[in-house]
Parts: sequence; structure tokens; C-alpha cells
Amino acid sequence: MLMNNPTFVSPEKLYDAQSDLIRGADAGVDICNVMEGVGGKIDDLVYAKSRALAWTGGKPPALNSFKKTAKGVPIVSFFTGCGGMDLGFEALGFDHKAAFEFNEIFCKTLRVNRPKWKVFGPPHYNGDVSKTDEIIEQLTPIIDTPFEGVFVGGPPCQPFSIAANQRFSRSGENFKRVGFSHEKNGNLLFDFVKLIVHFRPASFVIENVPGLRDLDGGEQLGEAIKILTHAGYNVEEPEVWNAADYGVPQFRQRMFVVGARVQGCFEMPLKRDHVGCGAVLDILPGDDALNHETRRHGVGSVERYRVLDYGKRDKLGRVDRLTPTRPSKTVIAGGTNGGGRSHLHPEIPRTLSVRECARLQTFPDDYRFVGPTARQFTQVGNAVPVVLAATLAAQISKAYF
Repeated sequence: MLMNNPTFVSPEKLYDAQSDLIRGADAGVDICNVMEGVGGKIDDLVYAKSRALAWTGGKPPALNSFKKTAKGVPIVSFFTGCGGMDLGFEALGFDHKAAFEFNEIFCKTLRVNRPKWKVFGPPHYNGDVSKTDEIIEQLTPIIDTPFEGVFVGGPPCQPFSIAANQRFSRSGENFKRVGFSHEKNGNLLFDFVKLIVHFRPASFVIENVPGLRDLDGGEQLGEAIKILTHAGYNVEEPEVWNAADYGVPQFRQRMFVVGARVQGCFEMPLKRDHVGCGAVLDILPGDDALNHETRRHGVGSVERYRVLDYGKRDKLGRVDRLTPTRPSKTVIAGGTNGGGRSHLHPEIPRTLSVRECARLQTFPDDYRFVGPTARQFTQVGNAVPVVLAATLAAQISKAYF
């Protein structure tokens, strides 16, 4: 059958042959079983319009292309997640002193990849930044006060996130961003500020979604900045960065607030040309790749996906086919009770694997995410793109160290 040797068959003929195969299967049947029955696999599937576009430009900046200008400046991270921000600073030569993360699965990911890091989190520690007295007790033996390094942290962003609230009905009480009225997460920003004021790092970074800047007309963020200013910090104006402007093959907005108690002038980095997502998705991960288990879609879902053009959405599944010549749409994490909903591969009518999403977030292919697949998607979707973090780290190093 044509699927057995797709290399010598045009996409159009493949599509026609696969259409006959799909029409003969029940909608609820696993497409992987159908393909395996004819000696094929899900990655042999094609769209009605395939290979019409191709990315011919460069790839995202490699982490080893960043100069290690920090030369051992110490760093402590809070709300570390799976480590995207930390990896970026590591690439610039910052010396990792400690990470605080309360999710046990995320902590396992950190420990598997960086066994020498001091990770404060379950099962041996709490890792909860809201328990500031515990954090101070654990960190005091490790670092000096004042701390001649950097604190970085991104308080959980769901209370401030537009994307998170779009999952709810407009008529529901959850639709309006609750922000700082969230009983716990909305106050974690001020817990982080308290730790900055206590340990007095030379510089700090507060990272979040743009919604934090705009919530309540900027009143709450303004209050946090006021506290830091009174503590002797020069705080830069909050800036929203689009990861795609700095070589990440994904449209993703993050807000950064940078401050320092030392002399220096922080400058925004120069923007780069956009990188199409085809730069990291065109070559598939190998059979032995980490975190590359693809979803076993039903025939009915694949039948809907395969007729989509580039950039179009399957409204029933609420997934989008990516365009290889453009950065990906934002990789999302999903809620705490379910995994992230990944986009459709630009050339294969299936959703992306965790590894493919991690490539869009510029994680190295040898970085392993642990836990159930749904939680792996959550880790990747919550992370700061590593190359974006490295770009920020370069500017911090240049300005203050």
C-alpha cells in the first residue's frame, strides 16, 4: 500500500490513499492502530495541503552561542517550575545557588536534570514561597546578606492571565481576572518582594504575564514597585517582551520588571528576525527521543484536522495548525486539573508532543520532563522560553555585573 513507502509518493497521492483508509474506519477507532495495520504510523499522515510552505531561514540561537559574561555571579530562583529561567541564566555563566518550587513533580524534573542544584521543594522541603519565614531560614545559611547576586521569580500567573480566563464561560464568575483577590497566588508577588527586601540582592527580576501590569490599572504592581523603591532599589519600567522578537520560534508575551541596588543601566536587547516554527519542527525527534509520546487520536479527529490549511483552527477540538514559516502560537499549560492543549504539527495532522512543545520553548533536546504526560505539558507551557531567559540574563550581566 502507498503508506508503506511514502518517500516516493507525492503528498497528493498519499492524501488520497489515506482518505480511502480513513473512510473505511470508524470515527472512534485509534488512528495509530489503523496506520499500523497497513505498515505505517501516525507520522506518515499528511494534510490535504502539505509541504506547500517551508522554513528556509535559520534556527533559534543556541544556548552555547551566548557568551558567559556573568562569570559566576550567584543566582537564586523562586517559583522555579521546570527551570526555563534558570537554564537561561546558567547559559550566561551565573552560579546557581538555590531554587524554590512547591510542586513535587516539577522538583523531580529539576533534580533529574541538574542533580547538583539545591532544590528546595517536596518531598524534603515545602518550597512554598508564601511561607517566607521558612524560606529565610533555609536560604540564610547558603547566601550572604546583602546578596551580591540576582533573585529571579515569576509568581504563578494564572490569576492575571487572559488565556486562563478564556477557558471559562463569559457568564461564569471565573471569567473576570481575579488577580490579587485570589486567596493565595495573588499575594505571592508581595511574598517575593518581602524576600528581596530581606536579602537585598544586587539585582532582581520579576517575571509574569502582561496581565499583572494592567490589572487594577497597575495599582498592585505599582505598590510592589513602591516598596522596592523605598528599600533602595532603582526599578525599571515594566516591559512586555515578545519571545518571537528574540529568536524564539513562538509568539509569547512575558512581562519583566528589573531592579537593582547597584549602579548600572539596564537596556532592552536588540530585536532579532523572527524564526519560523518549522526551524525546530521540520525534523522529527527520533524514536528514542525524550518526552516524544504522541497522542493516539481517534480517526474522527484526524479526519477533521487533515483538511485544515496552515494557520486554521479545528473549532471542535480548539486546536490550530501551525504555519512553518511563522513563529508558533503560544504554547499553553492548561489548568491544574488537566494538561496543556498543544497545537497541530504544521505537516502532520496530529497534536505536538511534549518534546516538540519544548523545542518551541527552546529547551535542549536532552532536558527531561518527568511525571504524567499531562503534567509534562503543564511544565513546558508554564516555562519561560530558555533563549528568552538567556537574552534577559545577558542584559542583566551587562548592566550590573
